[in-house]
Amino acid sequence: MFVIGTAGHIDHGKSALVHALTGIDPDRLREEKERGMTIDLGFAWLKLPGGQEMGIVDVPGHERFISNMLAGVGGIDLALLIVAADEGIMPQTKEHLAILDLLDIKKGIVVITKKDLVDGELLSLVRLEVEEVIGSTSLSGIPIISVSAITGEGLPDLISAIERELASTEARKDVGRPRLAIDRAFTIAGAGTVVTGTLIDGSFSVGQDIEIVPRGLKARLRGLQTHKTKVDVARPGSRVAANLVGVAISQLERGDVLTKQGWLVPTTRADIRLRLLSDVKRPLRHGATISFYAGTAEMMAKIHLLETEEIKPGEAAWAQLALDRPVAIVKDDHFIIRSPMSTLGGGTIVSAQAQRHRRFRPEIVQALESRGEGTAEEAAMAAIEANQPLALGALSVRCNLSGDDAGKIVDVLARQGKLVLIGSGDSLLIFTTLGWERLANRAVAIVEEYHRRFPARMGMPKGELVSKLEMAPNSPALQMLFGHGTLVESGVAVSLPSHQVQLKPEQQAKVDVFLHVLNESPYSPPGDMTLEPDLLNLLIAQDKVVKVHDGVVFSSSAYEEMVSKVMAYARSKGKITLAEVRDLLGTSRKYATALLEYMDEKKLTRRVGDERVLR
Repeated sequence: MFVIGTAGHIDHGKSALVHALTGIDPDRLREEKERGMTIDLGFAWLKLPGGQEMGIVDVPGHERFISNMLAGVGGIDLALLIVAADEGIMPQTKEHLAILDLLDIKKGIVVITKKDLVDGELLSLVRLEVEEVIGSTSLSGIPIISVSAITGEGLPDLISAIERELASTEARKDVGRPRLAIDRAFTIAGAGTVVTGTLIDGSFSVGQDIEIVPRGLKARLRGLQTHKTKVDVARPGSRVAANLVGVAISQLERGDVLTKQGWLVPTTRADIRLRLLSDVKRPLRHGATISFYAGTAEMMAKIHLLETEEIKPGEAAWAQLALDRPVAIVKDDHFIIRSPMSTLGGGTIVSAQAQRHRRFRPEIVQALESRGEGTAEEAAMAAIEANQPLALGALSVRCNLSGDDAGKIVDVLARQGKLVLIGSGDSLLIFTTLGWERLANRAVAIVEEYHRRFPARMGMPKGELVSKLEMAPNSPALQMLFGHGTLVESGVAVSLPSHQVQLKPEQQAKVDVFLHVLNESPYSPPGDMTLEPDLLNLLIAQDKVVKVHDGVVFSSSAYEEMVSKVMAYARSKGKITLAEVRDLLGTSRKYATALLEYMDEKKLTRRVGDERVLR
């Protein structure tokens, strides 16, 4: 489905034309009817001779209601630029045309209305004026049709032109992530909350659970309508009325976005490609505060220019927006910026989830050029480089691609040796090859520094390493470092493959004495014999001793003998008591207790009252 939008100066006949085409009066507000002017968005629909239906958004032409115009024009596929034959090009004609150009709308028809009020000569002059004005815009070369909404003259030609233009218009893309920017919200008795908007990027189904962003509200789609007809599924590019369950109208406002749950993260900072209109009165300086419009949202924002101090009229530059509140936008969305009195410029979102950039950094500008103007592969590489490791789903969102298209691009880049893929399915992580090398080198450097500081330790605690690398303990990336032999995992310790414990002579002497004393009285080692933690942990890691309790350490051989004797006795008798362990080993109650509690912990025995039985 497609959506047509009107544009043009006040009182040039936009609403009258829509009514003549559709039989529907788009002016729905009482104030609009009383004042004879469109104030807010109006809606209608048209069925073409070929059977195709499309929605029509009628926008206000008065300069005071330009924000309402912007809320309606962003989601259209074809523009009807309305110019009255008795007045010609007027200020709002030019501003609306500039907005259509900034939004990169390439399909349109100029409709010269009120044909019945002028003669042929004046009509020709208006046509020449229109051709000159649109010649330098995205709508250059579009058809120009003269009509009269009063007499009906020219309307059949206009309908035919609409049908021809839409026949060559690409269908809305479907990336599987539906978005409906709310342009109206109201309540219907017996139904509850209803919102309307143009659906893009995916489909909605009745009964589907949805999220309202940026508010974070959850709701369910009770019903869907397109052109007042109930549908089970609403397709991309259609005008949709959605009946919501679980949310009140007081919780919603124009600019909120309905979407499927769990993927659209609101942002207050975005990278952009910004173009200033050539007829603005002065340059736009770094740090300027402007009004920002995207979809149906409107808010204040500051412009941070990344490569210059100001943008001159007619120029373009890379910049960053700092928004005064969260907004739901994605890459490639178009936007408009305005001063209180006029449209200044606009452009496209390059990155919706941007980090604050330092200015005048060539590498940052180059990355933005790749993401904003490069091929799909170049944009994907830049997105991964800036956010690695990146999951496939996150990559598709950041690049505004379908999951299938993102997967194909990743496969191509991986075959070219530009990416390193770790894991599979939902746990797949994507690195650039250089990014993976940086991670591996950083991990080696961290562990190497640990070995230098603690040469007597077997390795670095894995928890400390993953904290420094800012990854999860079970991260596939960490497992790949182990699998490639970059690092060695020994229990909870991580070391370099080349690492060997190095003890100073005095440390080795302490170890030798400690082991000798343990072996002299294996079942009752002296309680006052201690060893510094690093050396004790080393002996534990080397399986030379077993620490069964604080202050109670046995040699590994003594521990294995004691366990063997206790288990043999319990097996033959069916149970064993603490006193029997003490007597069996010829040790004290302290050591027998520590041994049995450790065996319980290791699930070799189980305590039943005052006795132990084997597991």
